Amino acid sequence: MPNEPLTISFIQSLDTIDAEDWNACAGLDNPFVSHAFLASLERSGSVGDDTGWLPYHMVIRSGDQDKEPTPIRACMPLYVKSHSYGEYVFDHGWADAFERAGGSYYPKLQASIPFTPATGPRLLVHDGTLPEQRPLLQAALLDGLRQITDKLGSSSAHVTFLENEEAVLAESQGFLLRHDQQFHWQNADFETFDDFLDALSSRKRKQIRKERRTVADSDIEIELISGDSIKHHHWDSFYQFYVDTGARKWGQPYLTRAFFDEIGQTMSERIVLIMCSREGRAIAGALNFVGKNTLYGRQWGCIEDHPCLHFEACYYQAIEYAIANGLKTLEAGAQGPHKLARGYVPVQTTSAHYIANPSFRDAVDHYLTQERSGVSAEIEYLTKRTPFKKSG
Repeated sequence: MPNEPLTISFIQSLDTIDAEDWNACAGLDNPFVSHAFLASLERSGSVGDDTGWLPYHMVIRSGDQDKEPTPIRACMPLYVKSHSYGEYVFDHGWADAFERAGGSYYPKLQASIPFTPATGPRLLVHDGTLPEQRPLLQAALLDGLRQITDKLGSSSAHVTFLENEEAVLAESQGFLLRHDQQFHWQNADFETFDDFLDALSSRKRKQIRKERRTVADSDIEIELISGDSIKHHHWDSFYQFYVDTGARKWGQPYLTRAFFDEIGQTMSERIVLIMCSREGRAIAGALNFVGKNTLYGRQWGCIEDHPCLHFEACYYQAIEYAIANGLKTLEAGAQGPHKLARGYVPVQTTSAHYIANPSFRDAVDHYLTQERSGVSAEIEYLTKRTPFKKSG
């Protein structure tokens, strides 16, 4: 490959690429980089011209593409952004500072999964690639990202929630690293939910049992639905929950109703929908995606408030599912220090940033050095305060 000519192109619709070709690079471990998930965002209008998320995916192929196109060697989910919403790595302060200095921060480039603060691969390489060639192709993706940022005259390019090995490579290529934290649940080979509870301190164990009992003693019924069992009416109800809760949290919800139909048709086998009903009426729900080793909790919504129902549907039911299915990790999205008391532990997340303007880059670099130190100290502090029994 070192002497092999590569061709980089940019596409504005995943429907122009064969799903198997893309997935040969995306792999099967992470549902959010799959062709099905990303194409569902596009087909449903959740991303596109009017949303501020313009698809501009990078594709690398071998050889001369004036001839018959060759299989994809590497690719990157990429978007041209006209704002900073739906990213969960907040750079509004950077944008304000750059604009005050007379620059135009937008449009910028975003290598990420829209509306999805979940760590996963961003530098996708064909699964048949030799191990020694993988970093070369990943480096080509990063180099292509820098070049297209400069060519378009964009202020910056951002690769968010990327994996650690990718972050190390990005830093070696001049990207600035930014750290944040989330709370993830880790499966210590538990066989039952009670095994998990037994690992907690007595006070936290009692608290969780009390919360679960509050829901169990109510008239609320909870059902886990996946695959072909998820019907149109389930999505109708869940979208109602999503819109109602989203409007109270951040205003206009990002995902359209059509998105849920799309994922229901194309990837239902990777979905676990936790639905809560009372007196025959659906009142709340939690949407989860299943990876190879991880359960990803994504959206929660409700149209009725009930004590402890959020904890039960989003955390405890998900933990039970992860244990029963041998999943090692449960990611429940961004924010939420309250997760610590329920067995989730602080975990570092990483993003990588290319800043085109040298002076602005230096300022951001200085800021990130201080921020990383603060994040590291907070993770260390919280790790000492997890609810698990203290050894020794």
